[in-house]
Amino acid sequence: MADHCKFWLPKKRRFCANSPILNSQFCGNHTQRSDAQWIPCPIDPSHCVLEENLQSHLSRCPFLKQAQSLSRQPFYQKGINAGGENEGGEEEEQKEEKEKKATKDSTYTSEMKRNAVYAMSVSKFLELIAKIKSVHASTCNRIPDSYKIPEACNVWTNREVDKKLPYQEKHVLQQASILGNLEEFGVIKQSCLNSYATKKCDSSRESKGDTDVSAVVEFGAGRGYLTQMLADCYGIKKVLLVERKSYKLKADRSLRQKESLALERLRIDIEDLNLKAVESLQGVGYMAIGKHLCGPATDVTLRCCVRRLSDENASAHFKASCYLRGLAVATCCHHLCQWKNYINKKYISDLGFTKEDFHAMSWFTSWAVDADHGSDFPITDFSIQLDNMTEKKELCLDSESREVGDIVKNMQPIDRAILGYMCKDIIDFGRQMWMREQGLKSELVKYVPVSVSPENRLLVAR
Repeated sequence: MADHCKFWLPKKRRFCANSPILNSQFCGNHTQRSDAQWIPCPIDPSHCVLEENLQSHLSRCPFLKQAQSLSRQPFYQKGINAGGENEGGEEEEQKEEKEKKATKDSTYTSEMKRNAVYAMSVSKFLELIAKIKSVHASTCNRIPDSYKIPEACNVWTNREVDKKLPYQEKHVLQQASILGNLEEFGVIKQSCLNSYATKKCDSSRESKGDTDVSAVVEFGAGRGYLTQMLADCYGIKKVLLVERKSYKLKADRSLRQKESLALERLRIDIEDLNLKAVESLQGVGYMAIGKHLCGPATDVTLRCCVRRLSDENASAHFKASCYLRGLAVATCCHHLCQWKNYINKKYISDLGFTKEDFHAMSWFTSWAVDADHGSDFPITDFSIQLDNMTEKKELCLDSESREVGDIVKNMQPIDRAILGYMCKDIIDFGRQMWMREQGLKSELVKYVPVSVSPENRLLVAR
């Protein structure tokens, strides 16, 4: 029997089954190297490689061919939607140099953000909380509830769809409300092109329904079931699914069975997508949608969809380019947000927050999902609750040995959740303000109750 790696796998309760490398008891994955450093692969950061093996790995990385094929596509433009540490106003050479440095140095992990918060003095921590409360009360404390389940989505909410399609009520309600808010906002209209509908409509209404939105782009599409509901309930002719990962059990097969629907899926990071160079969208008005675009994915999506004409330097070809008709993005995972990618740094700075404050606020947002989000969650009493919390924390100043870490550990889950929601609202409100500055009519709403999903903020625009 061949030797096996001597590394014990506690979850599997056995030793690793791989063969050991020469002169070692361990395989290549588990060889003990005290000075080894693992770094993200430059070709695909979803996996890591030992720094000393980087050069040899680059020539045999399993994602190499895929990356080379993608780089030859006309719509691929590395980092076009990434943003930068210092957006606007620099000389081109300085900008390129800073962006290269930013790409390497400016990704702040949750651990780094937490350590920075714990390193604060107690007085600075309480001052930041007070500033968050003040800003929230003056700018974004009136986010309306907009839980809309449109009649067009009855085929899904009543479970009248194909039983082969996966069905989870909480996801169906979220997807239906996203579409309901788009309908309420005037971006889409109920069409008679409903594959499950039994009612018939005249040709004039059918023609009108056809011209509402001719194409839909779903960002961070995953398996594509938000688009599946849209295709089942509204008349659309063209669908583009954008997703950087590969998924099983996708909705693509069901969508391709619709004779009137043209489907295209792009496996690309939104950060690198030049949407105006996608051939199938040339001269087409499209609607952009996204359900739970994690952290910076929301910011790069907004940049991808709303690019100024001067940035493109292509006024003569404007009519040939695709153009945005409407947008609905459900934000989430604000703790992953990065200063480099954030769309409205000027807004944050004008409020008196620093880059370090932004990192702290983004870390606080992870607390929003800590508490019990039942029907009695105090979503309307943020200011009062935070007042009480701040008063309680001020008592801690009497003890010189008290640290921020001790205060955080002693905070009630509801106090942390409310502070997290305030930070989420401030970050999302900055995104809404940026869209308004670009000439879009935009709203930030709570599109489902927190009992359905604690990640319940939706940006809609047209």
